[in-house]
Amino acid sequence: MTTEFDRLRDADLPSVRAEIRAGRYAGHTAGLGRGHLQANIVILPEAQALDFMRFCQRNPKPCPLVGVSDTGDPMMHTLGRDIDIRSDVPAYNIYRHGRLEGSAPDIRDLWTDDMVAFALGCSFTFEHALMQAGIPLWHVENDTTVPMFRTNIDCAPAGAFRSRMVVSMRAVDPSRLTEAERISRRYPLAHGAPIHHGAPDEIGITDITRPDWGDPMPLAEGQVPVFWACGVTPQVAIEAAAPPLCITHKPGHMLITDIPEDCETPVLTPAE
Repeated sequence: MTTEFDRLRDADLPSVRAEIRAGRYAGHTAGLGRGHLQANIVILPEAQALDFMRFCQRNPKPCPLVGVSDTGDPMMHTLGRDIDIRSDVPAYNIYRHGRLEGSAPDIRDLWTDDMVAFALGCSFTFEHALMQAGIPLWHVENDTTVPMFRTNIDCAPAGAFRSRMVVSMRAVDPSRLTEAERISRRYPLAHGAPIHHGAPDEIGITDITRPDWGDPMPLAEGQVPVFWACGVTPQVAIEAAAPPLCITHKPGHMLITDIPEDCETPVLTPAE
């Protein structure tokens, strides 16, 4: 049976974004919007925005900053012609005082004039290149969300924002490991090369069958677990900073921008 995800996987970007904005698609975005940079989202009151920006600057591997809105303006002008951060993410997480309150399909009723939106590059971006090279990705093929884990790797703090790194995991055949590392390294705005492969306990993961976010992924005999820095890391920092209100993407449910996926430097001018 053809699912909504199957239909959108081969759709052009305007069609995908239109379905998301209208609330007709609220699923994960892995495999969607081919050729375009996907982004994690963090939205904060202006009072906490500068410290969060410092946190991203000090931790570029898990937090590659690709776009920042003007205060109170929900349009992400540097990431596309018509990107409304209040509606163009399939699902949002709502945090109050560092605690996850729930999820929502859009945040029009929560947006205020003092809010600043941050977009951080996502590893879903380089997945298209991996698949084009013939490296299979189980979570895309099975319409699930990539597994994500807390680690024991400390990030550099900034103000009240502090965290240990979160990683995403993909299973790779040993014969393709070097190739997967080489391909992902070409995407520095999407976390770049992996930070670790092999023994997950070395980075503080005790059970790869029980991710902290996303869905479990089987590891076939002989496959190697490979771990990339993940843009869910800021959500852990938000738990520590406990701002009165913070809005993020729901893990796996990204903003798909108009920016080419192979862009190597932050976008500083409005997207054409």
